[in-house]
Amino acid sequence: MTQTAEYKVTGMSCGHCEASVRGEVSKIAGVEAITVDAKSGTLIVGSTAPVADADVVAAVDEAGYEAVRV
Repeated sequence: MTQTAEYKVTGMSCGHCEASVRGEVSKIAGVEAITVDAKSGTLIVGSTAPVADADVVAAVDEAGYEAVRV
């Protein structure tokens, strides 16, 4: 069963921003699907096992942006 979590990401403005966030979040164990939209500032993470919000926030921070779970 896939679990999803949505985050509001601030600071993204282009496809490169989306790729940076996607690249960092994809390194988190258990993450299987990532949808990033710079225009709406959203990140949706799909996983088969629970993923800690702190891990996602840290990954987005590593990409240079800020995230908050919606």
